[in-house]
Amino acid sequence: MQRTVILGSTSRYRRGLMERLRLPFEVQAPEVDETPLPGEAPAALAARLALAKARAVAQRFPEAVVIGSDQVADLDGEALGKPGDHARAVAQLRRMRGRTLVFQTALAVVCEATGFAQQDLAPVRVVFRDLGDAAIEQYLRAEEPYDCAGSAKSEGLGIALLESIESDDPTALVGLPLIRTCRLLRAAGIALL
Repeated sequence: MQRTVILGSTSRYRRGLMERLRLPFEVQAPEVDETPLPGEAPAALAARLALAKARAVAQRFPEAVVIGSDQVADLDGEALGKPGDHARAVAQLRRMRGRTLVFQTALAVVCEATGFAQQDLAPVRVVFRDLGDAAIEQYLRAEEPYDCAGSAKSEGLGIALLESIESDDPTALVGLPLIRTCRLLRAAGIALL
């Protein structure tokens, strides 16, 4: 019998990506403090939080295989979080116009019962167009991406903000690298096909 799979996330974007796998799974809130540590690099922050989320849920459900993921927008080594509101989203997009960011998307899969714990990182290089203020306002009013790292929602109108995307795991930009997720789930003993 296959173990229960749990997505340790409240993100609707990650849930939607997991549904693509047609694998039965549950969702649990990880309840993890996401405050960056002093001097913590964006990739390290994403990796630490992905593992913390997976472990927090795995402690409550030790027999399950738990997926944790986190994404941090990395602008020249500075972490840009979720803006939370319109003014902060405007400020983020103004800073990002014409520049290259790396969206650091980290993944962890944990099963307490078997001692399984593996992590991976899927960096996505994104070049933003040199957007005018009117285009930024139009985008934000249309999408309201205030719950997205870096204010960019590439699966919607946000794709129009971008010049290019470079990644070996295309869903990583949306928040859950499915190629890596499949790899780690298989390693944890979950049959996908």
